[in-house]
Amino acid sequence: MPTHFPQATTAPDAADVQVDTVASGLQHPWSLAFLPDGRMLVTERPGRLRIVSADGRVSPPVQGVPPVQAQGQGGLLDVALDPAFATNRTLYLSFAEPGEGGAGTAVARAVLDGAALKDLRVIYRQTPKVGGGNHFGSRLVFGRDGTLFITQGDRFSERERAQDLSVTIGKIVRIRTDGSIPPDNPFVQRKGARPEIWSYGHRNVQGAALDPNGQLWTAEHGAQGGDEINRPGAGRNHGWPVITYGRDYSGAKIGIGTAAAGMEQPVHYFDPSIAPSGMAFYTGDKFPGWKGDLLVGSLKFTHLARLQLRDGRVVAEMRYLEDLQERIRDVRQGPDGFVYLLTDSADGRLLRLRPAR
Repeated sequence: MPTHFPQATTAPDAADVQVDTVASGLQHPWSLAFLPDGRMLVTERPGRLRIVSADGRVSPPVQGVPPVQAQGQGGLLDVALDPAFATNRTLYLSFAEPGEGGAGTAVARAVLDGAALKDLRVIYRQTPKVGGGNHFGSRLVFGRDGTLFITQGDRFSERERAQDLSVTIGKIVRIRTDGSIPPDNPFVQRKGARPEIWSYGHRNVQGAALDPNGQLWTAEHGAQGGDEINRPGAGRNHGWPVITYGRDYSGAKIGIGTAAAGMEQPVHYFDPSIAPSGMAFYTGDKFPGWKGDLLVGSLKFTHLARLQLRDGRVVAEMRYLEDLQERIRDVRQGPDGFVYLLTDSADGRLLRLRPAR
């Protein structure tokens, strides 16, 4: 059964965490990636990619970013570096792509050449595009084998299709970096199923990270009281909207309950919902007591959740930075071992957490 801590409280060591502002003036920043030379890439949801220097200077917009549908939760979303970025300068962007029928999550690859993107090519498109501006998901995570996981949402209005394997709505997909399909994907041989699908039955996955063993974990927005931490695996059905620990915004019941045969249980769920977004496993040495723990940003309750793990289970949940009153959009461990956050607002900030003493 999943873990759940309804009375999660401020962490006892919260006062020992110092918050530094690295950069400010970012418009709804969504994702952060660290370049080998110490600079950082930051996406802004309205459709801009910025380069931030180590001392916090924010560049003009990088040229060559693809057109995005900056509506609701849509826009320019995640950025991830190719595993061989140091030699090939290739990066990947996820975004809400406008087109026939509305919009859908898409992923493009391009070469970063100075202050511009070159040779941009879309390597993945969610099928089909639909109207509305919600539930694009959109985290990008490279597996240890070099394949690319792309998290998505059910587009809010299409939740029943999260169980439909003929579409990629409400799915996590796994592709190669050129857009081709790995032959060991779970539905490659199933007639009528999209071969790129890795797992299904997802509502809106906006957090994803590999644990120290290379296992994919995700943070998923539920409805009221149904946010989940999951470990998606090949071919697994995570249940949405048939099973959930949440309720509809009207208070109505969703689906048939909290469990069903053949459907996965979450590792952990949040009730009340925290609206989880970016997440990272802490593996550094600057916060020794956090080693191996999962850090998750909360948009709704404006805090950083630290989930202590033991044998793959959550054994405690603690909250940090509640006094900042900032929506935490992305969470990353920097090459220096400090923790970096993006705050989601019209005047968003890039923050660095370090021990206060």
